[in-house]
Amino acid sequence: MADAVTSATWDQEVLKAQGLVLVDFWAVWCGPCRMVAPIVDEISKEYAGKIKVLKLNTDENPDIAGKYRIMGIPTLMFFKNGQTVDQIVGAVPKSQLKSKVDALLA
Repeated sequence: MADAVTSATWDQEVLKAQGLVLVDFWAVWCGPCRMVAPIVDEISKEYAGKIKVLKLNTDENPDIAGKYRIMGIPTLMFFKNGQTVDQIVGAVPKSQLKSKVDALLA
């Protein structure tokens, strides 16, 4: 299960983290977010120890969503050593998400 991240924990959990971090920007009312959530949780389990997977509720943390110009959700944003390296907007199949993670880990 992906852990929640908030404005209060963002710097510590994402910007100061070593290695690859996947952040799922989502909201309770978002249908596609609910579709992608189980896939994100599976990635979290499969890549445990290799990447950190977090979820950020955009309604509860609008400052972070605004800072990264999140216009559509779900947005899956990848950070490496605190820097944004890639992102996927919209619900995508697990195979596409896995290929992106594998490429970023390589």
